[in-house]
Amino acid sequence: QVQLVESGGGLVQTGGSLRLPCAASGRTLSSYAMGWFRQAPGKEREFVAAITRSGVLLAYADSVKGRFTISRDNAKNTMYLQMNSLKPEDTAVYYCNVLSDWGTKKPYDYWGQGTQVTVSS
Repeated sequence: QVQLVESGGGLVQTGGSLRLPCAASGRTLSSYAMGWFRQAPGKEREFVAAITRSGVLLAYADSVKGRFTISRDNAKNTMYLQMNSLKPEDTAVYYCNVLSDWGTKKPYDYWGQGTQVTVSS
């Protein structure tokens, strides 16, 4: 079973940037398509971005297109989410996960602690 640890969150002003790493242990990340998800207070967890095993195909939620970039470094067993032009509505706990299905972007039902991102207005 792969274990994932998110980090890099924090408090940032509107328009600022953050880079979130997702470090894996237990299995090599290159075996999996991966995704980032987020959950804001009082809301359901939602899809943010996804990347195939090779990193060739990327997918983004409409709300983050053009601002967020997902990437991976299989040699370092790490995935990243570069977040630019942050908005208060991006405030959430961000999680990374393995995808069980690329078409639906469905994640496995096992979540780490996530990392809190707070964007002040």
